[in-house]
Amino acid sequence: MTLGTAALPVPRLLIWRHGRTEWNATGRFQGQLDPPLDDEGRRQAARVAPYLAADLPAGETVVVSSDLSRAVETAEELVRLLGVRLRVDPRLREHGLGCWEGLTRDEVAERYPEQYADWLAGRPVRGRDGEDAAQVAERALATLADLPEAPVAVVVTHGGTAGRMLEALLGLGAEHRRAFGSLANCAWSELRFQERGWRVVRHNSWLPQPVEGVGPLPDQAFPGGSRQPRVGAAPEEGAPAGASDADAVL
Repeated sequence: MTLGTAALPVPRLLIWRHGRTEWNATGRFQGQLDPPLDDEGRRQAARVAPYLAADLPAGETVVVSSDLSRAVETAEELVRLLGVRLRVDPRLREHGLGCWEGLTRDEVAERYPEQYADWLAGRPVRGRDGEDAAQVAERALATLADLPEAPVAVVVTHGGTAGRMLEALLGLGAEHRRAFGSLANCAWSELRFQERGWRVVRHNSWLPQPVEGVGPLPDQAFPGGSRQPRVGAAPEEGAPAGASDADAVL
């Protein structure tokens, strides 16, 4: 299924990744397992939701979330501010990773070295009993096609699913997989439909950065004091990284 040049019931789309979990912080593949947000993930959602809400029409925005708790808990921060109900759809779950789920990068590399090498290289991973990228894109796009008409929709999902959705909306083939960097925890992409198809207007966005001479904005640093999103151990990018965020790189 491809929607690269097709309109959806909404002309504006925000794809928002859930806040951090302990497994993100320790580089453990989550897939469709269901660890909750950790304290930092809850703080991220509470900080980002008001910023998103300020640029969304209250009462008219559609918010739809994966049914996994880390996405639902993130989405709930936003629907409270917008005064809309939360739609929950299992088709927005993370990329199913089969036997990798619950393991760290190092554990996968030790137990399944050939699969791990394929993943690092961006090749299809065979034999782990998970989903293919095309299957993830198909179910995610079906969710979008079923949305009600609205001026904008916020889709709260996961690193791998967000990547496949973005690529499919833009009509990018498998050779362009990972052309976009993966979303950090609680970061978002924004797309708008124009005459010739979908256009990315923001990607991997976070809260505004401090302005020189004004001083730091409160509570806007990422874990470890960084001012940029941190990714690393997700099946999205596949690049060597430290013990952080395995699902960002699906």
